[in-house]
Amino acid sequence: MGGCPLVVRIFRFLADAGIRRVMINTHHAAERWAEAFPEKQAEGIQLAFRHEPVLLDTGGGLKNAEDFFLDHGTFLIHNGDVLTSLPLRKAIEHHQRERNLATMVLRSHGGPLLVALDARNRVTAIGKVAGEERARHLFTGIHVVEPEIFQHIPEIKAQSIITIYLELIRRGLRIGGVVLDDGEWSDVGTIEEYERLNRTLSQTPGLTHLI
Repeated sequence: MGGCPLVVRIFRFLADAGIRRVMINTHHAAERWAEAFPEKQAEGIQLAFRHEPVLLDTGGGLKNAEDFFLDHGTFLIHNGDVLTSLPLRKAIEHHQRERNLATMVLRSHGGPLLVALDARNRVTAIGKVAGEERARHLFTGIHVVEPEIFQHIPEIKAQSIITIYLELIRRGLRIGGVVLDDGEWSDVGTIEEYERLNRTLSQTPGLTHLI
């Protein structure tokens, strides 16, 4: 992205929020990570890798790396195809103040609006909802999570974290949302968006509104 690997831009973004240790789930061409980061560090962050011979989705991938997180308190999940300059510290502060089990970082515009919040900023539905409970928020692919989440993921298997959240919501656990409309956010999951952002970053090296 603009001459800099997207993952390095993500490292910078996380480092600015105070993150110092990162676990990366690998699958395709996993050996390239060791070649790219032989000292297992970048941008002031210590790196660790966990290979998935079979893709486990976010829920299974998280359970597969449980040992990395258990002794270190609140942690983040960050999709690898997201480029953003959101005020991440606000999300962490909100999560800890509300004492949520997990907090989904949301926006009120910019893509499919599939997350519904109640007046207490608790997530009530994810996906297409009907009636009075209308989804009004985009999920950014960033979550703030407590290690207690592992108690609710019984095994390592391919499973969506969203499915897990929906079950926890049904049981009355605190799955919250925080809306951050400041800063920029893009899902680089399509060729078209990749090419658009790459042109923007390449043509404007000093750009400050994107990482």
